[in-house]
Amino acid sequence: MNTEDLSARSMSRPVLVGMGLVIIAALGFASKGIFIKLAYALDEDIDAISIMAIRMLLSLPFFLFMAIQTTRRHRQPGLTSQDVIAVLVLGFLGYYLSSFLDFSGLAYISASLERMILYLYPTLVVIITAMISKRKISRTERNALIVAYLGILLMFVSNQTGIGKNLLIGSVFVFASACSFAIFMVGSHGVIKRIGSVRFTSYSMTIAVLLTLIHYSVQHGMQLFSLTMPFYIIGLVLAIFCTVLPSYMMNAGIHRIGASRTAMVSAAGPVMTLILANIVLNETLSLLQLAGMALILVSIYFVAKK
Repeated sequence: MNTEDLSARSMSRPVLVGMGLVIIAALGFASKGIFIKLAYALDEDIDAISIMAIRMLLSLPFFLFMAIQTTRRHRQPGLTSQDVIAVLVLGFLGYYLSSFLDFSGLAYISASLERMILYLYPTLVVIITAMISKRKISRTERNALIVAYLGILLMFVSNQTGIGKNLLIGSVFVFASACSFAIFMVGSHGVIKRIGSVRFTSYSMTIAVLLTLIHYSVQHGMQLFSLTMPFYIIGLVLAIFCTVLPSYMMNAGIHRIGASRTAMVSAAGPVMTLILANIVLNETLSLLQLAGMALILVSIYFVAKK
């Protein structure tokens, strides 16, 4: 075996590991909407911030533990003032605001439509990056954007409830969530490179937890500790399998393969959501939905590849 073969193998290993981490993370994130819809079905009076607060509160011990362990084990230097501001802003955008808008949208639309709209974020990353770098969007990127939004139009048409008020409200919430997450994706890559994926995830998620609990306490006081057991069970599942593990895995994947490849690989998430929604929530899977999903996934592939 020559030196080039050894070099290629050593280079492909972190890429394969990164892709595996992103796929597992995508599965965790894909199931999030399913459990949120189940929580809404338990009580019609439950709201987005209540589900989000349970999820975040039960996640907090894990993030604090990882933050302390990482700092002690690696004896990493403290954050600069620039990094502190970046973590605060990105924690707000990526894990608090984006989650709140997403949870709010799920009160109005199906889990499958929510996931498809949310996964427009790679196309939004292209637009934001082009605006920041002051460059024109290429023909390939422009065509991919048109295909993606045509796919969303088909998802709208195929929705059983029709294009009514609730569908529009929910879709606007989720699209705003996608915008917030796209900004987070653009801004997080450089910060992760500087401070490490584990520290970044721990710190930014802790910020999001605190913001969520403040929001909840202002709106509902101390009612979080008097909810029924099924909510806490769903909250624990959301915390561990849909938040903690996917967050670390996704950011570790970004660190290994970059934001573009991460976006391309995680495009498997909507497919997983459609299958889970059909099995668990009995959401219909029409030909128009499949066509819309295919268009969006194709556009994400070409955008991420570009």
